[in-house]
Amino acid sequence: MNELLVALDVDTIDEARHLANSLRGWVGGFKIGSRLFTANGPAFVEELVARGDRVFLDLKFHDIPNTVAGAVAAATRLGVWMVNVHAGGGLDMMKAARQAADEEAVRTSSAPPMVIAVTVLTSFSQEGLARTGIDSAIPDHVRRLALLAQEAGLDGVVASPQEIGLIREACDARFAIVTPGIRSAGDAMGDQNRTASAAGALAAGASHLVVGRPIIAAADPRAAAQALAESCGK
Repeated sequence: MNELLVALDVDTIDEARHLANSLRGWVGGFKIGSRLFTANGPAFVEELVARGDRVFLDLKFHDIPNTVAGAVAAATRLGVWMVNVHAGGGLDMMKAARQAADEEAVRTSSAPPMVIAVTVLTSFSQEGLARTGIDSAIPDHVRRLALLAQEAGLDGVVASPQEIGLIREACDARFAIVTPGIRSAGDAMGDQNRTASAAGALAAGASHLVVGRPIIAAADPRAAAQALAESCGK
């Protein structure tokens, strides 16, 4: 299932390698987030890239434009397929990320990664967002950030399943929507608040689905990935 990106949110390279080896060929790529990257650095990212895997480096850069530009350039040198920043960092920061990816790709004669922006984390409820000082309704805030990311020249955004439709209406048809918060009936919600099924998210217009615990915590991760794909008619 090409749209499915599995989050390798584990502590060790051995665990991550075992999961990747069991899932390779059944999924569209792997997400490396702050847990695995902080514990082990870029070595496993480079290993997956060398194997030809699509790697989504999910470190959610959010800093001054110059610092984010340097981080995105470094990610580009790693050969990742996708990297993200926080849209809340603003227009100038996102433009710097885009420029850094493109310039580093030219310098290294490589393809630039997709650069996408996180809108509002799926763990946020309306009350939680308000406590950060943002009074807008979540859908309105997500729409505003998605349009800002598009203006900055980014390739897409990360958004919950509940905001896919409004982003599809507001942004260019080629704008990618990467959707976490995928849960099936009976799955524990955990710390996720805004969720949907995989089939529902794809039907709404998601470009890629990021799934972690429902697959990697399963007794048989590959069977779980296959079952999710079958639920989507894949």
